[in-house]
Amino acid sequence: MYKNLADRALVAWAAACFLSPAFSQPQQPQPQSPLKIGFVYVTPVTDAGWVRQHEEGRKAVEAALGGKVRTTYVENVAEGADAERVIRDLAQQGNTLIFTPSFGYMEPTMKVARDFPEVKFESITGYKTAPNVATANARYYEGRYLAGIAAGRMTKSNVAGYVAGFPIPEVLQGINAFTLGMRSVNPAAQVRVVWLSEWFDPPKERDAAMALFNQNADVIAFHTGSTAVMAAAQERGKLAIAYHSDMRKIAPDAQVVAVTHQWGGYYTQRAKAVLDGTWKSSKLWGGVKEGMIRVGDFGSRVPKAVQDEVLARQKDIAAGRLQPFRAVAADVRDNEGRVVIARGAQLADEQILTMNWLVEGVQGRVAR
Repeated sequence: MYKNLADRALVAWAAACFLSPAFSQPQQPQPQSPLKIGFVYVTPVTDAGWVRQHEEGRKAVEAALGGKVRTTYVENVAEGADAERVIRDLAQQGNTLIFTPSFGYMEPTMKVARDFPEVKFESITGYKTAPNVATANARYYEGRYLAGIAAGRMTKSNVAGYVAGFPIPEVLQGINAFTLGMRSVNPAAQVRVVWLSEWFDPPKERDAAMALFNQNADVIAFHTGSTAVMAAAQERGKLAIAYHSDMRKIAPDAQVVAVTHQWGGYYTQRAKAVLDGTWKSSKLWGGVKEGMIRVGDFGSRVPKAVQDEVLARQKDIAAGRLQPFRAVAADVRDNEGRVVIARGAQLADEQILTMNWLVEGVQGRVAR
């Protein structure tokens, strides 16, 4: 017998609960929605090059994490206002992790990040951070030094060419490391630089390469976004250093070695951090040791002794025994005669990151 209406209501509620499907069957966990990840690419996705390596990184995330993620990308996005619009669209579409791999995307990324504090952004090659913006870059110069060793062994004219986009520190590091590597095995070597003021302009890249070949360069390197320099070397019967990607499909006879960028591991690590709630803003500058830079994919014209030498030096860099910007036997001077690394000294990261000079052996000036 129920003493009051409250007792009746309690019994009725309990009966309803135990008779309902929710209480009579075990609760099934709700499937977690996949993490939506956006990528922004500064050029079209081509078979090789800067953007190709980031596209390979995106695919690596999908392969590693499967249904836990859903990725998308927008290609051929100009730096500046277009980039801000695309990054903002990706955030509005529900992407909660966005990778922006181009230096000119840094400011647009920071601007959009302020309006979407719940979204995580990865500014690749940028240097500005925020609570929801991390930065990452690779020590490309380590690979350049190793490629310089190969070029120094392979050249017969003792002249190398270098097609370069813009004189930012990252590019200057590469030119200088390449020259130091080349001259470490061939002190007579010289490097001639052509500035394009473009990252991606295949006709201009090709013309610059042809001009350098006409100036007696028999091996060429580049810091631009297409495969045009490699194709020019193949056409002229010269040698070339592939950058970003293995480019033997484009230049099977010309390729000496490839300096490749490996982004899959980093991208996957950062996606996992978002999924498990451990993502934090950070700065990473990784190189050979971290697996972000790799030299290999030698061409058929490269003797095994040269291959072995380059790979041995790569192991030395990974182990910390070799640092491209360390002066061992003598002062390192710039191409105007000033000492830039005293004998026995090594440049600190801050000095490398603000590099604004060209090393002795480079024929050219820092374009302003």
